[in-house]
Amino acid sequence: MEKRIRVLVAKPGLDGHDRGAKVVARALRDAGFEVIYTGLRQTPEQIAEAALQEDVNVVALSLLSGAHTHLFPKVVNLLRDKGMSDVLVLGGGVIPDADIPALKEAGVAEVFTPGTATQTIVDFINSKLN
Repeated sequence: MEKRIRVLVAKPGLDGHDRGAKVVARALRDAGFEVIYTGLRQTPEQIAEAALQEDVNVVALSLLSGAHTHLFPKVVNLLRDKGMSDVLVLGGGVIPDADIPALKEAGVAEVFTPGTATQTIVDFINSKLN
């Protein structure tokens, strides 16, 4: 039996909007991934600890508040500190195109902005982990 890809969908910071994260979580579940959703207003430390405890392959971060340049790299660094450098970190939300190169340089594998088809996210994860 093949092990299913485990994805942690998380909302870091004070962002209180989660419709997009829930849509992505549902699409990933429907595509056969095992999805854990942390809920709103998680600290980077809570997200990294949940990723460790849940033994995930992917951490998908969603943020609309504008704090992505601080919070996404912090999650990446905390995962590395916990020995989880093999975990694929994805970002999503309202993120200016100008910020994406710095996020990728900080260790975010890909950034998906509003309007991205959920199948594109599924295909990206599969291309990296299968």
